[in-house]
Amino acid sequence: MQSNAAALSEFMPVNEPAFLEYPSKLFVETTSRCNLNCVMCMKQNADGSRTKDGDLDLATFSELEPALPNLEALVLNGVGEPLLNTRLEHFVSRAKKLMPAGSWVGFQSNGLLLSHLRAVSLLNAGVDRICLSMDGVDATTFSSIRSGSQLVDLEHALNALGAAKIACHRPEMEIGVEFVVMRDNLSQLPAALSWAAEFGVSFALVSHLHPFDEPHLQQCSYDICTDEAITLFQSWKSKADLKGVDIRRYFQVLWNYHKTDKDRQIIDFVAAMKSDAQQRGITLDLKRLFALDMPKIHHSQDIFEEAAQVARRTGIDLRLPEIARREKRGCSFVEKGSAFISWDGGMHPCYHLWHSCRSYANGWLHPVTPWVFGNVKDRGVLDIWNSPKFRGYRQNVVRHDYPSCAECNTSPCDLVQAECFDQDCYVNAEPCGSCLWSSGVFRCLD
Repeated sequence: MQSNAAALSEFMPVNEPAFLEYPSKLFVETTSRCNLNCVMCMKQNADGSRTKDGDLDLATFSELEPALPNLEALVLNGVGEPLLNTRLEHFVSRAKKLMPAGSWVGFQSNGLLLSHLRAVSLLNAGVDRICLSMDGVDATTFSSIRSGSQLVDLEHALNALGAAKIACHRPEMEIGVEFVVMRDNLSQLPAALSWAAEFGVSFALVSHLHPFDEPHLQQCSYDICTDEAITLFQSWKSKADLKGVDIRRYFQVLWNYHKTDKDRQIIDFVAAMKSDAQQRGITLDLKRLFALDMPKIHHSQDIFEEAAQVARRTGIDLRLPEIARREKRGCSFVEKGSAFISWDGGMHPCYHLWHSCRSYANGWLHPVTPWVFGNVKDRGVLDIWNSPKFRGYRQNVVRHDYPSCAECNTSPCDLVQAECFDQDCYVNAEPCGSCLWSSGVFRCLD
């Protein structure tokens, strides 16, 4: 009888990054400590604030060295501020000695500790990309979001990096900015990109706010409905409007004992729309679609297009998130052969499952518990990566055979709201159905 690992291997496309014998990308948390109190950070969340803080040490980093010769990228990021770890330059220089040509090492930072001396030190160590947090170009907005920091601090950090590129003869080193989009700062995105371009920024990452607390839902600028569901709904709504049928009254008339001809028209239109969606493989959350805020979506589209125009004019490589969730999901983190290493050596499958938190990304409470496949201090990093349990996890994720909890009419259910996740309604052991990273609304340096 075949072992589970042997059975799985028959279905694994071994040439794909997720199924190679080594990870292609490692995201390594150099510290979980931070010197700011940003309003949207998971560390301000009740669960996140209870997480034990610590720094990655040299011994733990050395356990990652067997994976470095095959890495395409090493991202030295977690929930903390990388510059707080005084060993950061050592991690960078050691990785650059072992990683192959064409690979890169980088990290995201709030830039508060990025002095001229530290910038030179990092570039001399060999860092390839540094992405600085920037959530507004208005000084008041910036400081209100990033409590403890000011826009002038970001300006100093960008100037320091620009000067270091010249002093260290590193013109190829890339400087980027990350912008977390919220309702309060969305309109500032185009101006922020123009401002950043003046400081030599070559790329920009834009991500939606991940709501870790219920009040944050009011600041979310993405829509829970999927792109294809919205398109199909708008098409059918237009047809109904032309015939004078208000399909938004569907739930008002559905259970009426005596239905008028108008009521039956509404029900027939919605039934035809649902049948069309089923044939196309599109899931419809009718309550959300009937309450759809199209002016908000159009406003976001206009701002993103204006931002794209600024990026084209200034030469910035702009990476925008989706405004509404993608119907066709795909976990690029797992598909590209990535893994996350926390500061204490734990090896996790993705960003979604790295630390404890209470997420409201789908509009309701979803407790998130970290998944750990092993600790690199106890087992080799490649041993953990190739373990049947971790390989089986990646196999199941890449199949994408899991529910879409965000648009399920019965959500939230006890399965996904359990403090300790056991399985979803498809009997999967992986909590991917409630993750919105695969829908394109959240982005990070990758």
